[in-house]
Amino acid sequence: MVAVVAMAVQFVTSGRFDRVSRHLGIDKIMAFHKIAAWWVLVAVVLHPLFYVLPTWLDAPALGRERLEVYLTLPHYRSGVVAWAAFALLLVTSLLREKLPWRYETWRATHLPLGVLAVAGSLHHAFAAGRFTSASPLPPIWLATGVAVAAVVGVLYGWRWFKLHRHPWTLASVSRVADRMWQLHVEPAPGTPPLIYRAGQFVWLTVGRRRFPLLDHPFSLSDSPLDPGTRLIIKEVGDFTSTVGALVPGTPIGLDGPYGEFVLEGSDAEAVILIAGGVGIAPIMGLLRDMLARGERRPVRLAYAVGAPANFACLDEIEAARTRLDLHVLLLSESSAPDYRGEVGRLDRQRLTTLLEGLDLARSVVLMCGPGGMVTAVSDALLDVGMPMRRILYERFDYTAGSSRQDRRRTRRFAAIGAGLALGVAMFALAAS
Repeated sequence: MVAVVAMAVQFVTSGRFDRVSRHLGIDKIMAFHKIAAWWVLVAVVLHPLFYVLPTWLDAPALGRERLEVYLTLPHYRSGVVAWAAFALLLVTSLLREKLPWRYETWRATHLPLGVLAVAGSLHHAFAAGRFTSASPLPPIWLATGVAVAAVVGVLYGWRWFKLHRHPWTLASVSRVADRMWQLHVEPAPGTPPLIYRAGQFVWLTVGRRRFPLLDHPFSLSDSPLDPGTRLIIKEVGDFTSTVGALVPGTPIGLDGPYGEFVLEGSDAEAVILIAGGVGIAPIMGLLRDMLARGERRPVRLAYAVGAPANFACLDEIEAARTRLDLHVLLLSESSAPDYRGEVGRLDRQRLTTLLEGLDLARSVVLMCGPGGMVTAVSDALLDVGMPMRRILYERFDYTAGSSRQDRRRTRRFAAIGAGLALGVAMFALAAS
């Protein structure tokens, strides 16, 4: 019961519903999604085993026979199918970075497996669940099924309709760094402008067959005050490897905006922007918005890349220094003949220099970059005295370790899971 409801909650929290995710942001949603996946996997695997455990303890041979019956008789087949779909869905998700699959292939299997798991579980509950049929649970199961069906309908029906009813058009594509491109998109005639806050992201689809299952998340790199919008995208394989070859006039679908990586509404007296690689995309959106709004607060920008050829928009950043109280640190892990910036990584010493003269308790950090950099710099910021609540970050991969902020969030989510497990145990003891 807990596993099926938790899976239904996963549909909702990852379904891009503004009322649900407005104040969460993609990092918190991904953290919850992954931690809940482990809980669901454990609950699903243990379900048939716990069902035969009492029999197994009394008579092991009879317990094995009972388990074999559950796994082979047609009466229980929908439950077995759901069990296998749950396990396959969660294992392929948790190991996605290590599987030789295209992102689009994984996305194409993710939704059908999730729907199959929930649908099979509901059928199993009604067809084979003696407890379900003798209790007030059927309305709860029906509500769960209706909720999942509604979420899927909105995501892949209504949003598909909106992507085609309100298309955008690619105005231009320009190279801004090595394997990094800036897309300028504009609303097609009849399409309303995109209302967003600087730093947010959208899900983008390209071409005439714009379908939500094949979209990709990209940060907006522009100010909401400018007409149209821009996105900075790096070639990292699969879909992104074709971005530079897109032709102006190509139909574009934008679903959004989403995310909480924003400065708007902050009471901070100083702003610290930190970008790693293509993490410059939302940072440029914030910087361009500051220029458009005439920002008066002190701004510090640290921009780190692997090689000098990876720097993007340097001329624009340099020009911003004449209009903002902006100090810039350019940092590359390797050097080049014409490179005049610093070489190395954004360590504690460099952060101390960057933050010199600022009241850290009244400043705010917005950081975006690869997972390893984000976690390391987040912890270094805590070491130099930046309050955790003042550090906001997003990362574009989750393959590296966790930061102290991640671990605190994990403990909170784990406490929820532990509470559910305790509730299940108490219910089982009371029912027995």
